[in-house]
Amino acid sequence: MYKELFSPGTIYFTAGVHNEIMCNPAFTEFVQNSLSRHIRGDWGDLCEEDKEENKLSLREGLRLLSAYKNDRHKIWIITEADRSTTTILFPDEY
Repeated sequence: MYKELFSPGTIYFTAGVHNEIMCNPAFTEFVQNSLSRHIRGDWGDLCEEDKEENKLSLREGLRLLSAYKNDRHKIWIITEADRSTTTILFPDEY
């Protein structure tokens, strides 16, 4: 089992993600699994350059970004530099 690399702080969802969570149990599970991966340092569907940027961001205390997709959805998870908040959103809500 992998250990958590950081605390995500308070978790926020955009309206679109919240609405999908409320009506789609499979999406809820996808979001939960993605958040778990994010805080363990599995950055999901990012290019290698962005994954390396996240490694630097962990060391330097900068913002972290992950991207995950399943057969129907793509989400981004962004943790702020001070680790006080993490937001889960659809890319078109950025």
